Amino acid sequence: MKQIFACSKCGSQFQKWEGRCRECGSWGTLQAEEISSRTTKKESTTFSPLGEADIVDFSKIASGNMQRLKVGELEIDRVLGGGLVPGSLLLLGGDPGVGKSTLVLQITNYLSKQGKKILYVSGEESAEQVKGRVERMKIDITNLKFIANNQIGTICATLTKLKPDLAVIDSVQTMIYEEVETEAGGVSQVRAVAAKLMETAKQNNICIILIGHVTKQGRVAGPKTMEHLVDVVLYLEGDKQQQFRILRSVKNRFGSTGEVGIFKMVKSGLEPVKDPAGIFIQSQQFSPGTIHSVMWEGSRAFLVEIQALTSNTNFGYPKRTINGLDYKRVEMLLAVLQKRAKIYLSSDDVFINLAGGISSKDTGLDLGVCLAIVSAKKNIEFPEPTIAIGEVSLSGHVKVPIQLEQRVREASRMGYKKIIIPKTSIKIISQKVDIIQVENVFAAVNDSFNN
Repeated sequence: MKQIFACSKCGSQFQKWEGRCRECGSWGTLQAEEISSRTTKKESTTFSPLGEADIVDFSKIASGNMQRLKVGELEIDRVLGGGLVPGSLLLLGGDPGVGKSTLVLQITNYLSKQGKKILYVSGEESAEQVKGRVERMKIDITNLKFIANNQIGTICATLTKLKPDLAVIDSVQTMIYEEVETEAGGVSQVRAVAAKLMETAKQNNICIILIGHVTKQGRVAGPKTMEHLVDVVLYLEGDKQQQFRILRSVKNRFGSTGEVGIFKMVKSGLEPVKDPAGIFIQSQQFSPGTIHSVMWEGSRAFLVEIQALTSNTNFGYPKRTINGLDYKRVEMLLAVLQKRAKIYLSSDDVFINLAGGISSKDTGLDLGVCLAIVSAKKNIEFPEPTIAIGEVSLSGHVKVPIQLEQRVREASRMGYKKIIIPKTSIKIISQKVDIIQVENVFAAVNDSFNN
């Protein structure tokens, strides 16, 4: 046997341990793996004796809509692009305890009621444990079968024989492919398991859902090493201390990416939120450092509350603490405020929070972040509920973000009377709403705080 070191985040292999992966730059992700020292004969350069592959002419293939398994729940079907696709391999990732198994059991419930055959495979729980959760959630078990096994060869043989409409593997880190001489959860094991299940799914036209655990560092040999192997990648996000969960599509070969579904964690499971526009707004009562904005995710608008706090630093280097927003983006906005709007923050600790446990990289929140910081710095609150929408450039100019008109319409629908946006040629007609158009951050600060 020979020992190598593989990165649990990107899968790169090295002959000796290093503190940092040279490929992806992650620290502490190299893990030892045992591989067979047997050598193989040098590959022949001659052509394969198996013959040529069959060539397909697209003009002779009848076009039509792809057949999908409709889950029956709008929030899930939206994220999937219309439903599950037979013969596809889907990866559902997320932090431990966020509700992945709960969501998958609810999907099996919807499909079981439609008469679809389902096989649930668990490598870490017994039938009694899963049955307890099924009864608590009141899952329809009419067409639900279960096996407790982690040998991928046995599982694929069972899938080939049973040919269910949907198979669930919980979780992929516990599965073992017998031909790979590494422990369960290693990079090589996870990749081999995914490849074998993909082959089984395509050959038998079975939709397979893999559940994978992910830490904040992307470790545990999880989804990050498999994203390029599967057809669909979904992430269930949310703070376990908060009741809301976000199902996000980051890869979908059969639909659009970037779609999100919003769920509320209740005693019986994950309950879809029908109108999530204002669920992340904690209060309409403003205090210094608080402003609202409109986030755009997928094809939907969500109102969010941006909170900021500044205080004199007690150390030589000011602290920057960011929750829910891109750290480097906020650092850039702080530099723009100091350079373009003359708001000096070099001697202040700055704390930024996106309320409700949500996270976003939407640049349309830039203007809201800037005004929240200025409000906190000056200790002045907005006199009325205010929405700020706009992308801020390095020059300090406020640019039009994507779907500006739809964002303004959503804010107006939720009852806001004052909306700050960039100067635009887009026709935004909204009755009884004060639309303030600003050209740059300096103008936005002056208009908001009457300087």
